[in-house]
Amino acid sequence: MYGYSFAIVVGASSGIGEELVRQLVGDGCRVAAVARRADRLEALAAEFPDRVIAVPHDVTDYASVPALFQEVTKQVGGLDLVIYAAGVMPAVGEHEYSFDKDRQMIEVNLLGAMAWLDQAALRFENTSSGVIVGIGSVAGERGRHGQPAYNTSKAALATYLEALRNRLSRRGVRVVTIKPGPTATEMTAHLHMKGMADPVATAAFILRKSQKNGEFFVKLTHKVAFGIIRNIPSWVFRKLKV
Repeated sequence: MYGYSFAIVVGASSGIGEELVRQLVGDGCRVAAVARRADRLEALAAEFPDRVIAVPHDVTDYASVPALFQEVTKQVGGLDLVIYAAGVMPAVGEHEYSFDKDRQMIEVNLLGAMAWLDQAALRFENTSSGVIVGIGSVAGERGRHGQPAYNTSKAALATYLEALRNRLSRRGVRVVTIKPGPTATEMTAHLHMKGMADPVATAAFILRKSQKNGEFFVKLTHKVAFGIIRNIPSWVFRKLKV
């Protein structure tokens, strides 16, 4: 269906990332599943022997990424697709300003993505083929009061991916930005929200849109709503409860 033979999914131990691995394997792809929690990865690899390679890795260990990227690519047997799905969003109180939490979100959500996707960009530019997918968020559309650092990390990721797309499109490489809303995963469990998106459906949407080049909201309603929200003057926006 999707046509990928070899893929790397970073952030593969739960949520959308784990579901992406499952759906890629179901489509005949061989996948390197990268994440910090080795036990989760080993269980996934045991479920899909010869299809999933478990790669325990902390995405904040940036210095190890270039060598690990090369090693993983060899283990998988090639590379058509790299997806960065790793992310953290710790609970932040309304009057809380925690640099430790802010730094964690920037390190995982943004710098980890840059460390891995720079390597993917280098390889794919040289081969004039390949697909890069980054999982952003509607949270990056404006700076909202509830999660300043999370909003920042996702806004910066979207800009980084747009710049990669502008560099690599002329070389036959697709760079895809996906912007989900709240999705029912371990990361969002503390939000206690109703009507969150299903990670299975979200993963399927991501793989469908990976066939194109550009930026995509998972829900049409979010595309419309945030198209309006982006254009609200700042002096008005700060008075709204969004």
